Formats: sequence, C-alpha cells, structure tokens
Amino acid sequence: MSREQMVVDGARKSFQTGKTKPLDYRTHQLKSLLRFITERRKDIADAVKRDLGKSEHGTELFETLGLEGEIKLAIEKLAEWAAPRPVEKNLLTILDDVYIQPEPLGVVLIIGAWNYPWAVTLQPLVGAIAAGNAAVIKPSEVSSHSAKVMEEFLPQYLDKDLYPVVIGGVSETQELLKQRFDHIFYTGNSTVGKLVMEAAARHLTPVTLELGGKSPCYIDKNCDITVACRRITWGKFVNCGQTCIAPDYILCEPCIQSRVVKEIEKNIKEFYTDNPKTFEDYGRIINQQHFKRVMALMDGSTVAVGGDSDESQCYIAPTVLKDVAGDSKVMKEEIFGPLLPIITVSSVDEAIQFIKEREKPLVVYVFSHDKKLIKRVIAETSSGALLANDCLVHYTVSALPFGGVGNSGMGCYHGQHSFDQVSHMRSCLIKQLKMEGVNSMRYPPHTARKLGWARFLLLKSVNVSRLRRVVLLALLAGMAAFVVQGHRDLLEPIPALFG
Repeated sequence: MSREQMVVDGARKSFQTGKTKPLDYRTHQLKSLLRFITERRKDIADAVKRDLGKSEHGTELFETLGLEGEIKLAIEKLAEWAAPRPVEKNLLTILDDVYIQPEPLGVVLIIGAWNYPWAVTLQPLVGAIAAGNAAVIKPSEVSSHSAKVMEEFLPQYLDKDLYPVVIGGVSETQELLKQRFDHIFYTGNSTVGKLVMEAAARHLTPVTLELGGKSPCYIDKNCDITVACRRITWGKFVNCGQTCIAPDYILCEPCIQSRVVKEIEKNIKEFYTDNPKTFEDYGRIINQQHFKRVMALMDGSTVAVGGDSDESQCYIAPTVLKDVAGDSKVMKEEIFGPLLPIITVSSVDEAIQFIKEREKPLVVYVFSHDKKLIKRVIAETSSGALLANDCLVHYTVSALPFGGVGNSGMGCYHGQHSFDQVSHMRSCLIKQLKMEGVNSMRYPPHTARKLGWARFLLLKSVNVSRLRRVVLLALLAGMAAFVVQGHRDLLEPIPALFG
C-alpha cells in the first residue's frame, strides 16, 4: 500500500466516524485554521518571499487577508448554510415537510497551485471543512517553500487524520489520483485539468476545475483612458503577471494604442519605480522553466515598454507589446507572466468577434462609460466572469461564484458557493401515514376522474410562505372585523340611556 493510499484511507476512516457532522466541530476546525494563519503569518510570508519574491505586505494583501475573510464568513454563516432549505410544494405535498438537506460528500482532494500557494489551496479547504468533509491537501511542489511550511505546521492546528497534507511532485499526485475521492478540487492549467478529470472519471468522482485561459481586456476609445490604464497596469503586473485572472491582452482601436502604451508605461514607473528589478513589491517568475517559456513568447512581437530580463534571478520587467497579430506566438497560450500584448481592432464588433472565436476565458474585462456597450459585451460573449472598469476585484466578493466555463474550468467557489460545491444537496420529503383518501388517486385503476385530480394536485405549485401570509392576513382581517362588530354592539345601547 502506497503512502498516498494510506493517507486517503485514514482520512476516509476518520470521516466515517461521523465526527465532522456536528457544526460545533466544524466551527472549531475553522477557528483553528484562522489561528494557524494568524500565528504563522511570518512563516507564510517568508515562504512566499522565497518562492515568488513577494513582499510581506503583498503576501498579506493577496494571500492571507482574503483567507481570513472567507473563514470568518464561514464561521458566521455556517448554521444558515447547513440548515434545511425549504422548497416550493405542490397541492399534493402541501401538508408534508419538503426541503433540501446539505450533507457532506466525504473525502475531498484539493490540488493547489503555485502562483498564490496559500489562497488557492486553503480557500477550497474552508468550504470542505464547513461542509463537514475530510480533505487531503496537495500543495504545488513548484512553490516548494510554501508546501513545506504547510506540511510542517498545518497538522499542528487541524485534525491531522481528517486534513492531511501530502507533498511531492508528479508521481505523488498521480498516485493520489488513483485513489477514490468524493470530490476533486484542482487549480491549475487546462492540460493537467484534463488529466485530473480523466482520473476522476474512473471513480465517477465530481470535479471542480479552476483553470485559466487568455482573458481579454477591451478599452473603449471614449472611456477615461488614464484611469483605465492605471487599473489595467495594476491588474496585469501584480504577482509578476502570474495571476489566472490577469488581463492577458488588450483590444483597442489603433487611434488610442499609442496613448495606452504611454499611460501604462507611466503607471509602471509609478508603481514599480524606474527599476522594478530592485523594487520590493515587484516579484519574480516562479522558476527558470517558466522564465524561459515566458521569454520565448515575445518572439516575433514588438516591445513598446520594458523587455529587460535576468535569467539568474528569474526576473522579467513589466513589458508591453504593440501591434501584436492575432496569430502570433504570444497569443497561442495563456501568458502567465508580465507581458501585455496590444491587439488593434476597428470597433467593438471586431473585438467581440475576436473574443468569440477563441476559447471561453476565465474573465472578460471591458472599460467604457457606455452602459449599453457593456451590456452588449455581456450578452454577446461568454466567460467565467465579466468585470467592467476594473481588474481582479470580483475575486474579493464572496457572494459572487468564482470559476470558469468551458476551457477555463467548471464549478465555482467562494463564500457559500464553496460550501455548496462540496456538499450533496439531498432531497427530503417527510409524509405522515394519514389522509390516505387523497393519495388514492395514484393507485390503480387509473381513471379519467383520477387523472383530472392528479393534474390539479401535481401541476399546481404552492408557495407556502406566501400562503402563510395570506392566511395570516385573513385571520387578522377576521379579528379586526370581530373587534369592530364588538364595539358596535357595546355602543348601540348608549343612546337609549339618554332617551
């Protein structure tokens, strides 16, 4: 038996004891996870600094702050999320208890990514714990320092049998994927995503795939280009461009391309100084393999801003490419680095057509004052999300489901969506052994009269809460009428006394 199989078997045995069912237990584990993030903040920041060259403040802003918010939300809302959810009834079931009961799926495998090694690995864990599951956590081996910190310290805070951490590379991940899970949550690229889905299919295991793709960014020539470029610059080059929802390329009309280049260049200098290489808040490419991949994407394109690099430090300067052709090398795959190509289009029509001809992205960005134009982009394109006049910030809204569509992924998470994603929504109907006369219409022999009653009782849905309000109003009206009539009866003898 492999180490991975032993870990999964141990998590399943621990889950089957039922100790994750009580909400108090889940809350305790969530509070312990929050304490882990708080007490090990320095260890986490040091690991991310060694992995990605990110500053301590950058790690808190983009990794742990959102995690804390998700955990606190789950603690606050857990009783509400886990409660039975009443549904609309028909007349046949109006006296029955009919509801949806969320229940844990079982053992969840979480395969994290290296670009935000804490946020994208532990946010799914929040949902798994809240929903009452066990979870095997597999951090990315590429962000090796973060993985080691997770392996060393997380078991000191969480139940180590229910929430084990497995580190290792491709072989360890492959061995994990041979095991049977009740849900697999993978964050990464679409190539590996297909392999994960293939492995899951052997056990009929459902999957959540948080992938990526080339997220387009259309700039309307009539918008505030200065503000638009400032927000795009931030969204593109944060974490050295290694963000799955970063704007991958710009679409704009030729008449504003030069100004867009100048504005982005100005913002790069403001955000990262004249020498980003020495600036604390500008990170590094994760390793030399990815450095070489990103550098090769520039072949055949014209550099308008940046272009500097240092392989020994895995450093690539914030770079803008102009007059990029749609079939160029940089447009063949998700960039996942600090390169921002600009493709010129004649109109919003051409921009929409350009987007529609390609795989569905994780997000579509559009910058415009024109609400009709924005609504048109929403109506005529498809993506995991659409964000108008800003970048990345939809990720911070827990009420919004975060996920892709088509080649950019399937399933979603954040807030209650995380809880629901790793829960089974169990249909429940509780009927009493009474009123058998009403049920007789469904028993043989089937007649036209019974069919008529069945049609009426089954096809007529009833909103019970609305019915309750109607009944309550009727009762109040009846009571009011009774009180008024009583007052009249009391007042009628008074004139006779003074007759």
